[in-house]
Amino acid sequence: MSRQTPTSRPADTKVRRGPLATPPGTPATTPSLDIDALLTDPETHILVCCGSGGVGKTTTSAALALRAAELGRKVVVLTIDPARRLAQSMGIEQLDNTPRPVPGVGSAGDAAAGGSLDAMMLDMKRTFDEVVEAQATPEKAKAILENPFYIALSSSFAGTQEYMAMEKLGQLHRDARAAGTYDLIVVDTPPSRSALDFLDAPERLSSFLDGRFIRLLLAPAKGPAKVMGAGFSLVVSALTKIIGAQVLTDLKMFVTAFDTLFGGFRQRAQQTYALLQDRGTAFLVVAAPEPDALREAAYFVERLTGDRMPLAGLVVNRASPLPAGNLSADAAMAAAEKLRDGDADSGDELTAGLLRLHADRVRIVERERTLRSRFATAHPGVATAVVPALAGDVHDLDGLRRIGQLLADQG
Repeated sequence: MSRQTPTSRPADTKVRRGPLATPPGTPATTPSLDIDALLTDPETHILVCCGSGGVGKTTTSAALALRAAELGRKVVVLTIDPARRLAQSMGIEQLDNTPRPVPGVGSAGDAAAGGSLDAMMLDMKRTFDEVVEAQATPEKAKAILENPFYIALSSSFAGTQEYMAMEKLGQLHRDARAAGTYDLIVVDTPPSRSALDFLDAPERLSSFLDGRFIRLLLAPAKGPAKVMGAGFSLVVSALTKIIGAQVLTDLKMFVTAFDTLFGGFRQRAQQTYALLQDRGTAFLVVAAPEPDALREAAYFVERLTGDRMPLAGLVVNRASPLPAGNLSADAAMAAAEKLRDGDADSGDELTAGLLRLHADRVRIVERERTLRSRFATAHPGVATAVVPALAGDVHDLDGLRRIGQLLADQG
């Protein structure tokens, strides 16, 4: 069942407002995103962090997963990020396709309140292999896994990474319901160039693997379809010249071996899409305070709302902090110019430089505030959390805890 209002949490989930509900630079009309209410809501079982590349989705996903675990949830975080930053920040040597416990979090951790945290990184090809092995007989699975066309498809076909992320999400969700291993799955989505890739790729790939057109193209002409068969023979002949007879043979063998699995792919894609629309799922759009990133975020918000996906809110990472004091950019620049025009000594030159630096920082904050205000005007009601830029990179659990605390302080 979908939420009644795709752009907000259920009516019984309160959005707290207090002294920190409007941090510096946040439009006053923007509702604050209550992260702790979202993470502790027992009806939330899947949290999807999405957005363009380079905006901090992986760090945000890890910080949210850690905070949820330390608030008592049984959490697994699935990352699609090949940079392995998540493993390093969580103190795990290597992440793979199997969930691994994060040291120091859970029943053995001092900070955890009965929760636990596992982490994993999607292995696209291994996930595809697992699907084949689960759905086919051993003999047919062997034929498929060794087929060159399948090897290329499972390793590099456009959309495979996004599709397999959803396959793994479906697996985790089914296993969690059956065994009670997890009550919250946090997903760090692929850094797609287009905001639509993540939602569209499962349908695109399942449509390709549906195979009706491929089987028709490769099927021999029969009965009344003989005239059409002649036309297809010309197509096959042309394809043979372009891609080679061996590739076409591999394709025929692949389709023959994979024939019984086509329907399963389409069915699971539909089930996963329905799961993403369920009230137990929440989407967080992650962005940076930059024009391109917020434009991509707006695209996500509009698509999620249009497809009745449950949108929890927006996280804006790496926001510039407002400099101390009440000196405006114009006043700072005027003072710097006055010092420059006078008989300035070295101390005055240093003061003028600091004033110009202050003015630059204030203007950056104002520009970011304007960008977020425009977003809020175009998408009113989207709850927002603004995370200030940190002095250094996040590389351990303490850094992730700090990010989680900054997110929670918005509520």
